Amino acid sequence: MKVQSKITSKFQVTIPKEIRNHLHLEENHVLEWHVTSSGIQVFNSKKPFLKHQGILRSANKNSKHDIHSAWKSRSEKFR
Repeated sequence: MKVQSKITSKFQVTIPKEIRNHLHLEENHVLEWHVTSSGIQVFNSKKPFLKHQGILRSANKNSKHDIHSAWKSRSEKFR
């Protein structure tokens, strides 16, 4: 899918409807921007499982690491 957006004078960008629908974006979702040598990658940063943080204990007691790992594997679906 290839679509274009225009940057406004306030450096705002409207996300085209096709992309909003494809990524299931909704109002108040947070986008995560990654700058690479080949350009910019934008990810839906909505992390609904964070509301459950602390309920389960990991063997290594590093829940931030576990959450980041889960988010990273989930984000691979959108690449």
